[in-house]
Amino acid sequence: MNTSEARAPSLFDRLGGSEALRPLLQHFYADVRQHQVIGPIFARQIDDWPKHIEKILGFWTTVTGGPPSYAGPMMIAHLKLRLQPEHFLIWLDLWRRHCRMRCAETEASHLIHIAETMANRLQGGTALNIQT
Repeated sequence: MNTSEARAPSLFDRLGGSEALRPLLQHFYADVRQHQVIGPIFARQIDDWPKHIEKILGFWTTVTGGPPSYAGPMMIAHLKLRLQPEHFLIWLDLWRRHCRMRCAETEASHLIHIAETMANRLQGGTALNIQT
């Protein structure tokens, strides 16, 4: 057995690659944009949603084990939004819903865990009860 045969498929591959991640992100961010609390926050910062979705696709491709295609200042970009803990909770709730609707249970759980970890980091590690 060679090394490539012994290696488990990445989360990116198990999800179905970009072909599966892109629609997940498109539908998720459509709900984010329409949300009465967090929608206006994102609307103030993002004026080209297709371009933003592609950038976010690069992030999720990279963190799920796909080809490295994101090298952005994620922390700085999110600081501009001035998100409060309640905003992260809303974002995570929407993310959980979309992951569970569009992905198999195991893959959805992995995506949710990544998002929860990211939310904690973006908040500077503040204690927030964001677990599912």
